[in-house]
Amino acid sequence: MVGLHSFNLPYFIFVIRVLSCIAGSHASDQERKIYVVYMGNLGRTEQSSPAYHLNMVKEVVDSRFRGQSLVRSYTRSFNGFAAYLTHEEHEKLARKEEIVSIFPSTTLHTQTTRSWDFMGFDENVRRNPTVESDMIVGVIDTGIWPESESFIDKGFSPPPKKWKGVCKGGQNFTCNNKIIGARYYKSINPSKEDSARDSEGHGSHTSSIAAGNYVKDASFYGIANGTARGGAPSARIATYKVCFPDSGCQSADILAAFDDAIADGVDVISISLGMAEPVKLERDVISIGSFHASQKGILVVQSGGNGLSRSPVTSTVPWTFTVAASTTDRAIITNLVLGNGTTITGKAVNGYDSMKKSFPLGYGTEVTSKCVPPLAQSCSSNCLDERKTQGKIVICSQYGGIVEVSRVGAVGSVIPARSPDVSYVVPLPASGLNAQHFSDLQRYFSSTTNHTVNILKSDAVKNLDAPSVASFSLRGPNVFFPNILKPDVTAPGVEILAAYSPLNSPSQIPQDKRSVKYSVLSGTSMSCPHVAGAAAYVKSVHRDWSPSAVKSALMTTAWRMNASKDPKAEFSYGTGHIDPAKAADPGLVYETLTDDYIGFLCSSGYNSATLSKIFGQSILCPDKNVSKDLNYPAMAFQVMTTKTNSTPFSAEFNRTVTNVGSPNSTYKAITSTSTDYNITVKPSVLKFSTLNEKQSFSVIVNGKISDRGMLSASLEWSDGVHNVRSPIVVYSVDV
Repeated sequence: MVGLHSFNLPYFIFVIRVLSCIAGSHASDQERKIYVVYMGNLGRTEQSSPAYHLNMVKEVVDSRFRGQSLVRSYTRSFNGFAAYLTHEEHEKLARKEEIVSIFPSTTLHTQTTRSWDFMGFDENVRRNPTVESDMIVGVIDTGIWPESESFIDKGFSPPPKKWKGVCKGGQNFTCNNKIIGARYYKSINPSKEDSARDSEGHGSHTSSIAAGNYVKDASFYGIANGTARGGAPSARIATYKVCFPDSGCQSADILAAFDDAIADGVDVISISLGMAEPVKLERDVISIGSFHASQKGILVVQSGGNGLSRSPVTSTVPWTFTVAASTTDRAIITNLVLGNGTTITGKAVNGYDSMKKSFPLGYGTEVTSKCVPPLAQSCSSNCLDERKTQGKIVICSQYGGIVEVSRVGAVGSVIPARSPDVSYVVPLPASGLNAQHFSDLQRYFSSTTNHTVNILKSDAVKNLDAPSVASFSLRGPNVFFPNILKPDVTAPGVEILAAYSPLNSPSQIPQDKRSVKYSVLSGTSMSCPHVAGAAAYVKSVHRDWSPSAVKSALMTTAWRMNASKDPKAEFSYGTGHIDPAKAADPGLVYETLTDDYIGFLCSSGYNSATLSKIFGQSILCPDKNVSKDLNYPAMAFQVMTTKTNSTPFSAEFNRTVTNVGSPNSTYKAITSTSTDYNITVKPSVLKFSTLNEKQSFSVIVNGKISDRGMLSASLEWSDGVHNVRSPIVVYSVDV
């Protein structure tokens, strides 16, 4: 109504619009779109076949559309299908007893020369390349660029015998003994030209971080030069392309990739994708796929998500390894030299050579002939005048204005920094300034008519504040499972150099026609494969370890982060920053078994009938609530109080650890101390006489929540050699 009035439309047009909206609303109910139908475990053979799925669809779909309705069946690792349905057909299908959940297929989003050294995981770390080459990392992403040096197979033997996958990469795609499998999935707008080849760069980048070869002298135009390598450089890669430029990353395709990857025999799955906001387990394809993967001994590592700091972490289930992004001790900066001799440091990855001279600045009405001052100053679309910007460096008051500056072909640009702690690749000579420095630049511009600036090429400098969690990395608490701390860990995700697709410009801006083999990207998308590569390394040392054991090893050996740097502390970084070399010898591990997950889900609101379908076995949920007693390496408890109502609380956690260190060992409990709480551990000493022996204990925490709404503590089991640390977080409902 308000919008229509603002356009001063005549009344009869308004009426027609309203009637059209009503008619359109009715028509939209009949629009056919893809729904994912999840039916749990494979169960009985006849219910897990494409024929059975087709018959289910035929029962509800209009006869005119039956031939085109079934999109794909999930029959290799779990049971379900995707189909084109109307809302009415979806409602009919949802009533069927066999179905766990049915939901629309939605679009998910994509979310290292120095990073491994920073973690103490250098090139000389103890490895067994022969065993590591049996590790297979499945990457669900935008595909891969197979010709990259990071993926050549020189020195690699044929694929491991356990591999059951295929190379179906499409046109002009060839696998080798490094990239041993390739598949692609495109339920929307499929084409004969589709392939597993990466045209965006994201999938190549994540794949090389996880398991790329050693590549000497890799850099981005000389920036961040060094040896690029993955966490498990001898491991094999299987790529599952689910993201395309024209259709995004469809959940129906992602679930199909999980179905295949599990059955193909991968050891670790890296998926740097996620929803825009948290989604319940039964409607989240990554939660569903990763659950069935964990039941088959496969660890799934997922990016925690990017966005505003107030947005909640989107990866919430306990069987998925959720990763936050943090900085390394290398930062990339771009300096400006003003005409008065002042040097200002900005954030950008500027691969262009330093200018030989200074250029005049242009700003606002000086560089436009058609826009009002605020739009001109922000460099809004189609505001800048090509004639007025020639030979100038244009100031924009908005970061996005750099696209318009590129369009008109100016010499360069100065913009506000997109992020205070991250440098992004720019499409022309440019630098992003923080608020204070941008104000300094504006004052300089106003102080003289002879305003000039020289933009220098980027430099890599020492970052003394590392590691700190990136500003874009999503934080906890966990909105669906409040007694599970998320994210689990943090890993390098800022300004990471890794393989890239030469088909996409490094800045992803159309006017940028450069083609590179290696580029610098930032995001939890980059931190996720760091953990996947580390997990593959740990798994290569301990072939018989379960996914939860590998996950526990990486969580309990993580670096303790500096809580004073981040007000949300463990909600930002989980147990801490991963230490892959140390994780190979953790001493004790927390193993989470199927029965543990059953009890946890029963206590989280899922009934026996639903869980029986998911697990493929008869389940009777107990009456006792054990949601905070899941055998998890971190301990979290939500107190039903507020920051302003700090009533006393008491929380008890029950855990079991497995000895994977010395056969005869004694571990003593060490707890943090504070006037705000008291921690009791029973028993406080654990004595082991054999490997793989299990011991149980309880942790009782009494105290009051502080004004900031959370209490941070820790428990550490130590035998003098190993230190097995678990964070303890108690928080209020409005933290």
